[in-house]
Amino acid sequence: MSLLLPVSAFITGVFSALALYAGSAHCRWPALQRWRGVGTWIGWMLALVSLALWVADLGVGAGLCVMLGTWMLALMAFPYLAAWTSPANDTQVER
Repeated sequence: MSLLLPVSAFITGVFSALALYAGSAHCRWPALQRWRGVGTWIGWMLALVSLALWVADLGVGAGLCVMLGTWMLALMAFPYLAAWTSPANDTQVER
């Protein structure tokens, strides 16, 4: 059993989530903010590629579940990673 197909599907799904985060107005990483215009389109295209790779490896039902699971985990992880690693540029009101 080859690991090339599931690993490439996983990496494509993670890059899809990263591109969608870069296309968001809430992106906190300065290096990704230049991708705001095209990040969303690239993210959706990579999501379709990831779905196709998972379906080719596991079948329709399992492929859809695994793709959505890994994709949503990455979509939730990137804002938290950005909040922990980006410099604090939010102004806090002192009381």
